[in-house]
Amino acid sequence: MTGMSYEISRTGVLLIDPYNDFLSEGGKTWPRLKEVAESVGLLDHLRAVVTAARDAGIRVFIVPHRRWEPGDYDDWEHPNHTQRGIQERHTFAKGTWGGEFHPDFVPQDNDIVVKEHWAQSGFANTDLDLLLRQHGITHVILIGLIANTCLESTGRYAMELGYHVTLVRDATAAFSAEMLHAAHELNGPTYAHAIVTTDDLLTAIHSAL
Repeated sequence: MTGMSYEISRTGVLLIDPYNDFLSEGGKTWPRLKEVAESVGLLDHLRAVVTAARDAGIRVFIVPHRRWEPGDYDDWEHPNHTQRGIQERHTFAKGTWGGEFHPDFVPQDNDIVVKEHWAQSGFANTDLDLLLRQHGITHVILIGLIANTCLESTGRYAMELGYHVTLVRDATAAFSAEMLHAAHELNGPTYAHAIVTTDDLLTAIHSAL
């Protein structure tokens, strides 16, 4: 699943949940991600993909998780395990450093920030599909966190809606190597059209210019 080509004007990079709590030393969730993230060179690869996309004129869509606020999930009938964890730890709390975007991934001119998702899919209860279609996007490249939850849910939803989906193996991470393996080797091939490395992707972007 490495053969792919992209038309610049019809391709979008979905940068999912690039918060300090996930990506920065001192972040609430960084200690759980750090080993896997560092083993794949996550931060450098995220920077490389975002920079290459912007330089090529590929639109970057920031796809953020709900920033926790007091009362979130307290009276929900069916909060999931992740939401319970956010409720306890106040992950991505609004108005805090942890709920800010990592300084290397602050939205730039021409980036689009999507409405925050409450669970795992960047499409459910947001304006992502509308924004992609209004900008003529047919191919989406998924990077960010976490590989086996928000990226997988967003990628599956994208496929169901008719988008071409690319996963980038080393521009994401998970809480364990086993989870990352499952995301790319077991589950990814059931919905993604391409599963590539950052180097593969950069080559394809450059060849499209």
